[in-house]
Amino acid sequence: MAMLGQATPVNIQASHVLCTPHAYAMRPWSPTASASGRSSSAFHTVSGIVLVTGGGLLARRGKRSQRAARRAVAEATKAKEARPVFPFAAIVGQSEMKLSLILNVIDPKVGGVMIMGDRGTGKTTTIRALVDLLPEIDCVADDPYNSSPTQSDVMSDEVRERRANNEEMPLLYKKVPMVDLPLGATEDRVCGTIDIEKALTQGQKAFEPGLLAKANRGILYVDEVNLLDDHLVDVLLDSAAGGWNTVEREGISVRHPAKFILVGSGNPEEGELRPQLLDRFGMHALIKTESDPELRVQIVESCQEFADDPAGFREKFKEMNLEFSETILAAMGRLKDVTIDPDLRLKISQVCSELNIDGLRGDIVTNRAARAYAAFDGRTDVTEEDIRTVISLTLRHRLRKDVLDTMDSGDKVIKIFDQIFD
Repeated sequence: MAMLGQATPVNIQASHVLCTPHAYAMRPWSPTASASGRSSSAFHTVSGIVLVTGGGLLARRGKRSQRAARRAVAEATKAKEARPVFPFAAIVGQSEMKLSLILNVIDPKVGGVMIMGDRGTGKTTTIRALVDLLPEIDCVADDPYNSSPTQSDVMSDEVRERRANNEEMPLLYKKVPMVDLPLGATEDRVCGTIDIEKALTQGQKAFEPGLLAKANRGILYVDEVNLLDDHLVDVLLDSAAGGWNTVEREGISVRHPAKFILVGSGNPEEGELRPQLLDRFGMHALIKTESDPELRVQIVESCQEFADDPAGFREKFKEMNLEFSETILAAMGRLKDVTIDPDLRLKISQVCSELNIDGLRGDIVTNRAARAYAAFDGRTDVTEEDIRTVISLTLRHRLRKDVLDTMDSGDKVIKIFDQIFD
């Protein structure tokens, strides 16, 4: 997974992962069960993501190694003091949201996910739980952009120059960064601006990195994205698509990597995103409040159990998630070998054309999501059922609005899919 970096090559310990019960019955999921179609063990009814921990600090003598060591201690202390996160695997239902997040982790080029749904349906809880399940990445310790020491596309210009000069660089292993974008954030805070402290005390023009720099190689989460200023949403989407952030202001010209998975959530009752902004999200998950009384009780009991004993609650889910984490890691490695038959590609484009979808993002994202789904199922060939599973998530938000049309946009996509693929 190029954007999130290389996973630390260590043995996966059971204490570091969570498990994935059946999303509706809380039963263990068998990795041998089919993840395609609408079978009882369909992939979209389970939840889970990989967590690989380990690594260490490779430092050398001198000031840089000291800074790296201090940063490592600070990271460890911060992680230790952080409050426990509700297990991703323990979240009941909301299969569309979990499926979209998993496919974005397997292939970050899918383009992020927009999650719209009712209040109190676990949107924020699920997304915050995601960071607890992602692998550690190796970073250049004294670089503010989480630069990779080996991958040039997520490497700052300074690190690239140091690498070209064969300069030794201290390394640090850290959790994938997850940055929360506050609703009232300014453009300066998001993109970065001049370092006022250095300007006043040292008389130097220096760049102070913003949230986009911190989110490089990680996840940028925007709660209530539909309430965020449109120009800020534009900045986020441009950076997520291009992988770089360019700042030109106050005599400073800076360009740094900003490659991240953009995850947004919101309540449709509070307003919609402009269609041209919504189209930039790779997938769109629509979640609703659970209507089954038994499931509602189960959710309430899980929340209470987690509040009473967070460590014990997390311990319940570690074994099954170990099996699932290995499946996800295998899917990441298998993704490059997955192919789609030309006839299926043609039919995907026919669906997009029939739905009058503007541009080609729908075609591209549907192909990528279908490949990621097939990789998860342990196959290297995409089937029609793989496409059917993901196509409503990748196309429903790209349809033109019709106030007279009472059909749900997802159902409309599936109707056209059945007509063309049958």
